[in-house]
Amino acid sequence: MAHPSQLGFQDAASPLMEELLHFHDHSLMIVFLISTLVLYIITAMVVTKLTDKLILDSQEIEIIWTLLPAMVLILIALPSLRILYLMDEISDPHLTIKAVGHQWYWSYEYTDYEDLGFDSYMIPTQDLTPGQFRLLEADHRMVIPVESPIRVLISADDVLHSWAVPCLGVKMDAVPGRLNQTAFITSRPGVFYGQCSEICGANHSFMPIVVEAVPLEHFENWSSMMLEDA
Repeated sequence: MAHPSQLGFQDAASPLMEELLHFHDHSLMIVFLISTLVLYIITAMVVTKLTDKLILDSQEIEIIWTLLPAMVLILIALPSLRILYLMDEISDPHLTIKAVGHQWYWSYEYTDYEDLGFDSYMIPTQDLTPGQFRLLEADHRMVIPVESPIRVLISADDVLHSWAVPCLGVKMDAVPGRLNQTAFITSRPGVFYGQCSEICGANHSFMPIVVEAVPLEHFENWSSMMLEDA
């Protein structure tokens, strides 16, 4: 959950988001070292007057400033490619959910069940109860079992949308006529908030995403109750 004056990312709630946080710190350290080196060189050029105007060509210097950036790019690319592979790896999901974006709400369908599906609308500000968050609460949450591989099939009914939950490290475009997929595992129980991340019209900011991760027993009770009410 984001909070006021926050500078960093939200707390990770999935192994994938933990990998992304580590990659962010890794990349930021490389950027910091490069910035420090550039600042030192600029300062040295401004302060010192000991310059050699006779050097017109130096093979050694050219080799260094060619190899150094290449090594830096490799140090960034290797962990990045690894995370890209992890994001696309979907093997033996325990539960598959289809999320469809509409103007301006989400609908969810649990494909492993015959009649388990619902629409998820934002709760208006005047209907919020104490402790609920403005523009982030939905009348129906996407409930999932904790520590289980979840596959989400994402599409749209009208215009482009994007299904994104930052603390899970998940963001996938919802395109009309196309079925995209992503997967994640929640590492702890909790309620995780997201929003549509693609400008989709006047009420783009009024279609929140709420994912609730619960123990398996609670999920089974919830699914049974939803099927009875269907």
